[in-house]
Amino acid sequence: MKINHLGIAVKSLEESVPVFEKVFGVKAGETEYVSEQKVNVRKLSIDNCDIELLEGTRPDSPITKFIEKKGEGIHHCSFEVSDIVNSLNKLKEEGINLINETPRTGADDMLIAFLHPKSTAGVLMELTQFKGEETI
Repeated sequence: MKINHLGIAVKSLEESVPVFEKVFGVKAGETEYVSEQKVNVRKLSIDNCDIELLEGTRPDSPITKFIEKKGEGIHHCSFEVSDIVNSLNKLKEEGINLINETPRTGADDMLIAFLHPKSTAGVLMELTQFKGEETI
């Protein structure tokens, strides 16, 4: 398991992307729309992990709701695994509450599943796996 990315909720990609590009000295990738989450995503690739900037596109988007409740900032930490289904099963057996019992498709066409922050010291954690690949 390794850190894949940090998800950061922002009100506006247009305003936030240039700031993060300056901070990290890299250009953000193209905007990707993830319809299931009602979110626009732009990633910045840095040496040890990606920074995923998330902008809600509708009032019922999880990112829009997060910003209304907590403001802009770190939304989740994502950890890359080689077998997401097995990892979810093991965590469930260990008593970790899962938001997603089965993986779904997220940004970059990756399999994703979230762990409930009430089971993880208040941190929203995401497991990711590249589709069809052993990644670790």
